[in-house]
Amino acid sequence: MKNWINRLLGGAESPPDAPVLEEAQAAAAGQGSAAVDALYYRWLAGPARFDAPPETEALILEQVRRLAENPAVAAELVPRVPELIPKLLRSLRDESVTTGELANQVAEDVVLMADVLREANSAYYHPATPIKTLDAAIMLLGQNGLRMLLARVAFRPVIRLHDAGFARRAAPLVWNHSEKCAVAASLMASGLAADIFESCLAGLMQDVGLVVAFRLADRVCLNGKVPASDSFGVELLARSRTLSALIARHWDFPPRVVEAIAQAGAPDGSNLAQALAQGDHIAKLRLLIDAGLVGEDDALVMEGLNGYQRRCLGKLSKLDA
Repeated sequence: MKNWINRLLGGAESPPDAPVLEEAQAAAAGQGSAAVDALYYRWLAGPARFDAPPETEALILEQVRRLAENPAVAAELVPRVPELIPKLLRSLRDESVTTGELANQVAEDVVLMADVLREANSAYYHPATPIKTLDAAIMLLGQNGLRMLLARVAFRPVIRLHDAGFARRAAPLVWNHSEKCAVAASLMASGLAADIFESCLAGLMQDVGLVVAFRLADRVCLNGKVPASDSFGVELLARSRTLSALIARHWDFPPRVVEAIAQAGAPDGSNLAQALAQGDHIAKLRLLIDAGLVGEDDALVMEGLNGYQRRCLGKLSKLDA
């Protein structure tokens, strides 16, 4: 994955001036609501929570911290992106490329072709009549819609491919959040003068560190479970965001995306960071509502979100339809 995202977005930009690790650690304390993060961790862990001794919790958190000091090693714990995806994303930057040419590239991958048609026919886009051709699907999705779909397809194996232990159980749940966070962040971006596609990339990338953290937890616990403590869960989420930012920088993501992950939730964070923080919060609430852990009329929703954010929350329910 290294270098391709920076190339397709046209950017040989300088890396962030401030160390990413310090930015992420400073921002983590302000990331979203601690109550929502605690509930989200309980949902992720489900029946696989156990009363771990404090030293086990401390060892997992310390291993995540130490791995953040070596992002090259952390990046090796997740697979690389299929080569067809960056090729298509580069084509999407070329205004001379026709819908037919894009359709021909998509048709090279049967799974990707099915994804595009399924997306166009989803409740999220709600076409008046069923979409049956790639040309029609690509026209309906539009450039940003197709770019975001391709990014989601690229990240799916990064988040979901795991062979054993708790990480295997949690991977589809984390992916569910990643998809919703990417969509919600991109919706928040328009009102914050942030780049829509970069917001989508930040939303997808934010969970990569959590997947790595769960793999480390599997190596420590050896029982397919994770510590039950809410405080541990909230701290693990915060440290995994730090790890995500560092892996993103190692993979040469655009500096703005790296900074957004590092700064999300910080009062002085960039517009992109604010879009990511809001998208992350809304995505978690959607999952908690769907799981019956939070009600639609809960104060976390009614008082914690404005009208536009609540509409976004409702729109996310259509992603699974």
